[in-house]
Amino acid sequence: MVLLDADKRVLLIESIDPANPYGPPWWEIPGGGMFPGEPSANTVMRELREEAGVHTATIGPVVWTQSVQFTFAGLWFDQDEFIHVAWTEQTELDEPELELFEAMAFQSLRWWTVDEVVNHEGRFLPPRLPELLPALVRGDLPDPPLDISPG
Repeated sequence: MVLLDADKRVLLIESIDPANPYGPPWWEIPGGGMFPGEPSANTVMRELREEAGVHTATIGPVVWTQSVQFTFAGLWFDQDEFIHVAWTEQTELDEPELELFEAMAFQSLRWWTVDEVVNHEGRFLPPRLPELLPALVRGDLPDPPLDISPG
């Protein structure tokens, strides 16, 4: 999800692939897998708590969707993603509740301004985050959600 605070900053997690710890890091939005039958808004709240230590947020609509295939921690993933926008007043983050691979992969997390994201030369997940974030911060929420699948 794209989590924004009252200062219109986005929360991003710096990660590496634990199967390739010398590979380049990237910055990603929080998120994760849905349990069978779990509504995507419930997944957002659970993942915010688990990955970022955020306990209070207003969950907005799905703004982006994507189908992605990738290898992480030596495992192959083929998944469809529903990316919500969410807002929080909680800028002090509690200790996350990370699973093993997350704990091995996550390096740091921090709040970024839109300008920092747009001008950063590193990698982001999703890759189009620098292009698409300014509209979300302005409150321009696509309806229907925008398909940002690579390729």
